[in-house]
Amino acid sequence: MRQGTKPPTARGMHLHLLPWPQQELLNLGSIEVEMRVTLSYFVEPNPGIAERGIKGRYRYESHGLRFDVSRPNEDRDQFRQRINKRARDEEEGRYQGGGSDPNWLLGTQTLSRGSLHSDIWRGTAAELAGRGMLGIYPALGWWKTLVKQQRYDDTVRYSLVVSIKTQQTDVDLYAAVETLIEAQTVVLV
Repeated sequence: MRQGTKPPTARGMHLHLLPWPQQELLNLGSIEVEMRVTLSYFVEPNPGIAERGIKGRYRYESHGLRFDVSRPNEDRDQFRQRINKRARDEEEGRYQGGGSDPNWLLGTQTLSRGSLHSDIWRGTAAELAGRGMLGIYPALGWWKTLVKQQRYDDTVRYSLVVSIKTQQTDVDLYAAVETLIEAQTVVLV
């Protein structure tokens, strides 16, 4: 969060470059694959919510997190711009949902409830090969409205699990991903 003369606003996004076995996925072509993304984090309840009878948009959770995966042929800057626009729209109450990838089982509407978000993307292996980035971005909670608590600069920790699987048994995706992870260096964004 960022504080100034106006109410605090969300800031910061983590961009993860996924260790996709791109060549193996491209070789699988039109074979169906499944990617599961699970994001978990801890939220604090609003202090004094019971006695104040708070109602409204930021009544319970201290903050929220959302995730999105890059689309095919979307470079890092385009992906960042799309996520930033959606985060701003959510913050300003303009985001009406929609515009999400139809291959997700649940979609963006259900990812704004609670602090454990999980969804499954289904499509071809070739389509998944072009989706190599995942972004985690903040959503506001009572940290925005209870400025006197000065929690808007707190760091948020989260757990992220991304898995891919296919019914095709002659390709070892696990070994390919493991090799990529071992060779990968830390990329700070």
